[in-house]
Amino acid sequence: MSFVCNHCNKSFLKESSLIVHSCEPRRRQQEKNERGVQLGFQSYIKFYELMQGSAKLKTFDDFAGSSYYRAFVKFGRYCVNVKVINPPRFVEWLLKQNKKIDQWCRDSIYTEYLIDYLKIEAVDDVLLRAIEYGLDWEDTTGNLSHDCLRYGNSNALTHAVVSGRISPWVIYNSASGQEFLSNLNTEQLAIVWPYLDVDFWQKKFKDYPADQEYVKEMLKKAGW
Repeated sequence: MSFVCNHCNKSFLKESSLIVHSCEPRRRQQEKNERGVQLGFQSYIKFYELMQGSAKLKTFDDFAGSSYYRAFVKFGRYCVNVKVINPPRFVEWLLKQNKKIDQWCRDSIYTEYLIDYLKIEAVDDVLLRAIEYGLDWEDTTGNLSHDCLRYGNSNALTHAVVSGRISPWVIYNSASGQEFLSNLNTEQLAIVWPYLDVDFWQKKFKDYPADQEYVKEMLKKAGW
């Protein structure tokens, strides 16, 4: 009697050998529910929808057997590690910009996307992300969440801006955001400036006055 791996069809004389056996197809099935793998799978589906015009819905087995598997899983894990904002939109952007898949995990590519995305995202998403950042800061420091821009570490806050946690909507439309800007040194200001394009945001607020007033009101009520 032999024991056969359902994934690679390799046979073993002992069941214990099959149990400890690890092949690539089996590993791929075992990591199926990992967050990065799932993001890679969804990106793979989107790739076929937008670029290949495939009407057939791809299954995880299709994905696991694909030559693209490693590349998409690498991308999914990258999204998890850097906390990519709105991964589905990022994938759409990458495809529309004709970025090659071996470039998808480059920080410079994500930065390019993020600067574009922050200019068009819904203001409710902006506010939710800022509130979450403030609450995380409160858990870490014990201070009130709405004071994160006033009293938070300036280097950490600079990173919060360039990672999209704190949007220009928040910086320009809150009292604490203005305090934050005034306290930055020259080096920090240079880092955040590409995200805070004054000319663009002045025009944005002029074109969407209702959104600006909404953001101001919500931030003021929250103590920001």
